[in-house]
Amino acid sequence: MKIRQLNVYRGPCAILSDLNVDIPRGKWTSVIGPNGAGKSSLLQAITSLLKCDGSITVDDVNISALTQKDLARKIAWLDQASNTSDEFGDSLSAYDTVMLGRLPHQSWLHLPSQNDNAVVEQALQQTDAWHLRQRPLQQLSGGERQRVLLARLLAVGSDILLMDEPLANLDPPHQADFLKWQGTLLAQGKTLVTVLHEIHFALRADHVVMLNKGKVHFQGSSQDPATHQALISLFDGRIRLEKLGGDWVALPN
Repeated sequence: MKIRQLNVYRGPCAILSDLNVDIPRGKWTSVIGPNGAGKSSLLQAITSLLKCDGSITVDDVNISALTQKDLARKIAWLDQASNTSDEFGDSLSAYDTVMLGRLPHQSWLHLPSQNDNAVVEQALQQTDAWHLRQRPLQQLSGGERQRVLLARLLAVGSDILLMDEPLANLDPPHQADFLKWQGTLLAQGKTLVTVLHEIHFALRADHVVMLNKGKVHFQGSSQDPATHQALISLFDGRIRLEKLGGDWVALPN
């Protein structure tokens, strides 16, 4: 995915300005930045939910030329607001919630096919949420609901997955599972883009994009020393990076 000279607006205000970003195909890219940097807005612009100008191309095709259904098939996303209590009705089950991910593949008034049901089951199994399938979404804990919403994302079957704070409300074992899911998806050739505040997880990605005050602060390989220096600079020297085993962790300075 190539993003060129992108300006993103909320109302009359430009919240991202002149962004040029490359998202490598088949790799995991993490988007990092302080609060208000424009991370969520970038993902919303990619999914055409925010007004923008400039260009966003996937396989040399500008996403503005795609129908909403074609775009939904190509790019799936998990919004950080999807876990709020008022988005879904009280009676919608976890299973039906995940089935919503199949809508881009169904025609109007189309009943779920055998393949749709198989994909939904696989997604719920993968996120350790199959046992929750009959329960109303609003009766689930925050972490359980987040796993169901991750399953909905997987059920879309898109080549590009955008995730805004996917670790929200997940306990440590399911955070570890998340890393396994990422590995499985990468092995399938998926392109992953995650907004993360957990720096130690973000540095597990292949590629890092840093945003600050609506502009690109830095982008590069997660293992590049220049990336680490840029990350420290991004947070005004208030963190330091230490190697722990094979991973980098951020500690307060």
